[in-house]
Amino acid sequence: MKQVILVTDGDESAKKAIELSAKYLGATCITESAGNPTTLTGSEIIELILLAPCNPVLVMFDDSGWRYEGPGEHAMRLVHDHPNIEVIGAIAVASSTHSKEWAKVDVSIDRYGELTEYGVDKDGFPDLQIGRINGDSVYILDEWNLPIVVGIGDIGKMGGYDSPDKGALITREAIQLILERSGKFDS
Repeated sequence: MKQVILVTDGDESAKKAIELSAKYLGATCITESAGNPTTLTGSEIIELILLAPCNPVLVMFDDSGWRYEGPGEHAMRLVHDHPNIEVIGAIAVASSTHSKEWAKVDVSIDRYGELTEYGVDKDGFPDLQIGRINGDSVYILDEWNLPIVVGIGDIGKMGGYDSPDKGALITREAIQLILERSGKFDS
């Protein structure tokens, strides 16, 4: 069984931050799932997940602001529903999307690495609403009973606080939190 963490971002900055975090944490990153929007089909992503050398497997999905269910969300749905894949959590990434999608989050991490019950905005600042994040490719997360959904600002950015050049510390913290809560991996 492959344990997967869904990430609702896939642009170049997110790709670099996720790749770096995977390397640091000994996880597998499906680099090919990056893109703005996601270009691989759900079936293609599933094939790559099942070939992954180790757990957990980090997979990026991006709709590039597509209204309603776009290619990233469609692929995410197929991955989630696969019988040999267990989704152990998701990173819901904030954005200033035009489609005004939102999702519930269990906890968010702000740009300073602090946990907050509030959602965060694209820059990683706590938002006004408790337990909710606005973003792209996120509303689908509410359809599932995921073990944990962590809200985070724009991966690899957040005013430089999550820069891959500085170790992508906020992204890494979000992944570590999911791993700790899953109880499947030593931290």
